[in-house]
Amino acid sequence: MTDLLTPIPTKWVGPIRVSGNAVEGEYEVPLATYESPLWPSVGRGARVSRMIEGGIVATVVDERMTRSVVVKADSAAAAHIAAGRILARQDELEQIVAGQSRFAKLIEVHPEIVGDLLFLRFAFTTGDASGHNMVTQAADKLLPAILGWEPGLRYVSVSGNFCTDKKATAVNGIRGRGRNTIAEIVIPGEIVEKRLRSSAERIAELNVAKNLVGSTIAGALRSANAHYANMLLGFYLATGQDAANIVEGSQGITFAEARGDDLYFSTALPHLIVGTVGNGKGGDLPVVEDALVRLGCREEREPGANARRLAALCAATVLCGELSLLAAQTNPGELMAAHVAMERRGSKPAGGAA
Repeated sequence: MTDLLTPIPTKWVGPIRVSGNAVEGEYEVPLATYESPLWPSVGRGARVSRMIEGGIVATVVDERMTRSVVVKADSAAAAHIAAGRILARQDELEQIVAGQSRFAKLIEVHPEIVGDLLFLRFAFTTGDASGHNMVTQAADKLLPAILGWEPGLRYVSVSGNFCTDKKATAVNGIRGRGRNTIAEIVIPGEIVEKRLRSSAERIAELNVAKNLVGSTIAGALRSANAHYANMLLGFYLATGQDAANIVEGSQGITFAEARGDDLYFSTALPHLIVGTVGNGKGGDLPVVEDALVRLGCREEREPGANARRLAALCAATVLCGELSLLAAQTNPGELMAAHVAMERRGSKPAGGAA
């Protein structure tokens, strides 16, 4: 079998001005994509961010990685009793995890019972790693202890789909998975009019009609946005992330509000699955290593700080692209004109990307 490299066009966009509890300053961001209009679209949002003191405020509000095991009892009643006893021994479970990993820390155990099946959803902090393998390894260590404590339980699987990994579900947004990050900005009315060729009222009205109502009638699952997946995929590929995690990562909510003539605009991403160490990163992929260095995510910091920084920059990037697209869609014809100009004539319009 011959190994082949698949080239993906990559450009650095920005800089984006960003502040908050994880990163402060102005940073260019890399986007690897075949959809070339994405670069100028995110670039337009980045220019807007630089016109405002503090730029985009990105706040990481929670971080965790999860793995749910599933075991079988003789009955639902037996599963319920076993779950209570397991929860009472969480401190012992925490010690088991601490004994097999320097960075994984068990922070929550949540049981669910369906028939005679007992699902145990473990949540961990994982330092700067996204943590997929780390939490699976931890679950592999926890299961023998649990089955030893509760001989009436039988092993079914180390992963019971209640985690949930790379699938669109509600549980990740409700109970948390990844780095929950919210990006927000307040844009003066004159900037909305001059740089986005729109108004706060029109953008807020479109967000309700398209993202909130449109997504609802489409049956979206805890998701109301225009195209988070575009920015996430470009950012994930350029920084060595598991691209399949855009499935849950793109489940987020855009909020827009007219504050007089000014526009308050935010993007909530409850489950950004990103890390700065682990699979896809390191010396074997110099382009990814260079990206993480340029983003300031290779500095000596407390465990988790580099990954939170990456999540904040990712969320700010999503906001830039989302803002630009919605502004473009308030103007009839602008979206398609941007695609035609960029993809057919090679020029660089400032309009939307999807």
